[in-house]
Amino acid sequence: MATVKELKATARPKSGKGAARAERRAGRVPGVIYGNNQPPLPISVDDRELRQRILAGRFLTTLVDIDLEGKKHRVIPRDFHLDPVKDFPIHVDFMRLGEGATIRISVPLHVVKAEGSPGVKRGGTVNIVAHAIELECGVENIPQFIEADVGSLEIGHSLHLSDVKLPTGVKALTREDATLVTIVPPSGYAEEQKAAAAAAAGAAAPGAAAAAAPAAGAAAPAAGAAPAAAAKAPAGGDKKK
Repeated sequence: MATVKELKATARPKSGKGAARAERRAGRVPGVIYGNNQPPLPISVDDRELRQRILAGRFLTTLVDIDLEGKKHRVIPRDFHLDPVKDFPIHVDFMRLGEGATIRISVPLHVVKAEGSPGVKRGGTVNIVAHAIELECGVENIPQFIEADVGSLEIGHSLHLSDVKLPTGVKALTREDATLVTIVPPSGYAEEQKAAAAAAAGAAAPGAAAAAAPAAGAAAPAAGAAPAAAAKAPAGGDKKK
């Protein structure tokens, strides 16, 4: 079951840029709760607490019970905006979740057992192609992350989505043949492979020559047999005399 966090909020009686700036000056971040066929609900949350939640990670994949004036709203964060200069949150959106709701969500990919990969032991590097996977699942079954086990990968090999086991009730929206992780060869690996192939070919060459030498020597006695045939000629000459 997905982890559920709690967050206190205050209703915002006014909307608009001026009201939002006033909330920020008061140390609060304006936001909104929407969805589940209900009207949007303007709120504000404590700036410091929201920052801590965002910096802790997995903010957009964590269920939240927002306590708004004694009433709790089960939501999931869908987006937040940061100040382009100061890098602190200036707005946050929460999507209201009904009971038994199914959502689409992007979940981070965690690479495991990289140190045991034969490709890494030979100097290869883990290259993460996809840092997240698009999933569809029930709100109670949201995984915090998906593990990608690369412990058996060799240099030049890849791990695809079809190689990853997803939790029960979770469906991937990305195509099954999508590449998630590859083991990249080290610098100079191609030249080393060529040199090794050339050395192997050179080692096989003397053996082939040695195998051909007896066959050439076997032909020599056939050439020596000619004088034996010619030796019969003097015998024939004696009969004429």
